[in-house]
Amino acid sequence: MTLKKIPVEAKEIIKHKRTGKVYANKADFDSDVADPNTDTSADDFRQDLEIKVTKVSMESLTKE
Repeated sequence: MTLKKIPVEAKEIIKHKRTGKVYANKADFDSDVADPNTDTSADDFRQDLEIKVTKVSMESLTKE
């Protein structure tokens, strides 16, 4: 059986748990933790993964 590959897009989202602030990357979050002018700690780290799947009809996945 051959499985058809479905194109997907994955996006990593780095957020501050308490404030909801979204960072461009983990390094930006780490800079915020290191900044003595903020109360951000390593415990405020939240990482999500958003997956977008291309819409595909089931007929194209069914093999006769």
